[in-house]
Amino acid sequence: MSHAQWSLLDWVLVFAMWAVMMAAMMLPSAGPMFEMYARVARRRSSASVGSVWLFAAGYLIAWTGFAAAITLVQYPLQRSWIIGDAMRMRPLAGGLLLIATGIYQLTPLKEACLTQCRSPLGFLMTKWRSGPRGAFAMGLDHGAFCIGCCWLLMALMFVAGAMNLPWAIALTVFVLLEKAAPWGDRLARVSGLAMIAAGIALAGLR
Repeated sequence: MSHAQWSLLDWVLVFAMWAVMMAAMMLPSAGPMFEMYARVARRRSSASVGSVWLFAAGYLIAWTGFAAAITLVQYPLQRSWIIGDAMRMRPLAGGLLLIATGIYQLTPLKEACLTQCRSPLGFLMTKWRSGPRGAFAMGLDHGAFCIGCCWLLMALMFVAGAMNLPWAIALTVFVLLEKAAPWGDRLARVSGLAMIAAGIALAGLR
């Protein structure tokens, strides 16, 4: 991407890149929630055949909103060369982002959002809404919790380069483990400390 002023096509391409990437990275970790929703919906006579798709659509729209937000953030960072070639942050900025992400991993807000993502049945029992609109609204709610859990993790794409495929795969696997592994909550805390240490080391390379 150019460091000059973006054209309309640039904006569209960057947004499309983030929207596709968020869908590809977050859908695998949302699989257990979709499956649990389908099971519960089948037991409720008020649930329509398309409820699961509406739930998934709400989830994806939430992450599409995040894609729009991070596109807006990327523009000034790239114009000021904080984000350099290959859409990668300078070492100091990348280190600070790692430190911020590590701190966030240890916060009560992260824990609360992760708890909602790690307990599909608990989410459905407390957030259930009937009908097609309810399914869509629940998908939005779950997407919002996932954004609260993972927004800084997704921003870490800038540390190694937003188009770095191995880095994207590693973050996808990490998010999946956080949400699905029995020890995922502990992984979140331990990783937070590791990110802080890595951020300090990276920032020292400036």
